[in-house]
Amino acid sequence: MSAIQPIGSVQTVMLGVKDLNASVEFYTRVLGLTVKMQSPVLALLDAGQITLGLSPGHLRLAPQAAGATEVVFHVPSVRSAQKELAGRGVTVLSEPGQATATEWVAHFRDPDGHLLSLFGKE
Repeated sequence: MSAIQPIGSVQTVMLGVKDLNASVEFYTRVLGLTVKMQSPVLALLDAGQITLGLSPGHLRLAPQAAGATEVVFHVPSVRSAQKELAGRGVTVLSEPGQATATEWVAHFRDPDGHLLSLFGKE
């Protein structure tokens, strides 16, 4: 029996969005990501080691979510990042709390309701 070849690393996470321009505005102005490429039907944002894709077409491909999905953003300080986002009008779903022995987490949503979180040191 031969060994299974790994598929590879995650390169891009795609999110279905209702209003591409509003979502790009949120991810760039509120979260500080930069646009790598944008067309009328797709935006690709620099999210560090992966690309975050925003696409209205994905809502047609998957009109009902198959399961819970969460996009996690690493930050140096969860408390500081949460305060900064709250100052930009983001409603935090959970106050920062300890997730592991050394890492903290706080949850919020984007304009389309996707679950997002901040993860890092307190």
